[in-house]
Amino acid sequence: MKSRDPQADGPGDPIRSRAGTPLDDRDREILREIARESIEHGLSFGRPLPVTVGVFPTVLQAPGATFVTLETKGELRGCIGSLEPRRPLVEDVAENAFAAAFRDPRFPPLRSAEWPEVAFHISNLTPSEPLPADTREELLNALRPGVDGLVLEDPPYRSTFLPQVWESLPEPEDFLGELCRKAGLDRDHWSPTVRFRRYEVAEF
Repeated sequence: MKSRDPQADGPGDPIRSRAGTPLDDRDREILREIARESIEHGLSFGRPLPVTVGVFPTVLQAPGATFVTLETKGELRGCIGSLEPRRPLVEDVAENAFAAAFRDPRFPPLRSAEWPEVAFHISNLTPSEPLPADTREELLNALRPGVDGLVLEDPPYRSTFLPQVWESLPEPEDFLGELCRKAGLDRDHWSPTVRFRRYEVAEF
């Protein structure tokens, strides 16, 4: 099974789960198969693939946070994920794959006829960390283009961009502005209550 892992040092190098445990090629292959099977299960039965967590390698039973992204001919077709590790990694992938295909409010539910043309990627998140900034300029200077995923929180507003979004929004000002818009805020939003966290991902 082929996998796409542009953030690893090499095709055989382990990546890290949220808990810091290495994921090797076999672990990644299992997670990709689970994502695929969950989408196919959804097409047939309208619900995510049931996962018996205990039969999988220990590393995949550990809590994890992932995003699953679907694309058709290079265009986004769905993207749903978790920012915090609230369930086993293998279950998180199954649930998020199904949700990306059928529950992303930006798109209609995936149809069987579309499925053969769909490519998907799994993003495995590292722990997020606060990114303190007293001003918008300070935040922009602290961002690492191509590396940082960013979470914006200004209750009740919240949104995130994965690091992959830097490919289409390479300038920090545009990245932050569109993240604000995604949250339902003005593009140049700033307030005393806004908070940011950043994280990295390994994509495969």
